[in-house]
Amino acid sequence: MARDNYGFQKRQRELAKKKKKEEKRQRKLAKQDPDAAENPEATGDETPVSEGQAKPEASPQSDAAGPTEVDPVA
Repeated sequence: MARDNYGFQKRQRELAKKKKKEEKRQRKLAKQDPDAAENPEATGDETPVSEGQAKPEASPQSDAAGPTEVDPVA
């Protein structure tokens, strides 16, 4: 007769509790801040850069300091 794997059963219960707790946390966040519910992974600290935005160019002083291209030494 096969024995029960209590460790596996316990782990499954723990995972179910963790999942339920996370879902509850997400519901609470959705009530507090509707924007957070749409994208739970976004923290709001990062500002995504769209393709249309240009990166800041280097100042003219940095160009005067030396050549912009480096020739490889053979």
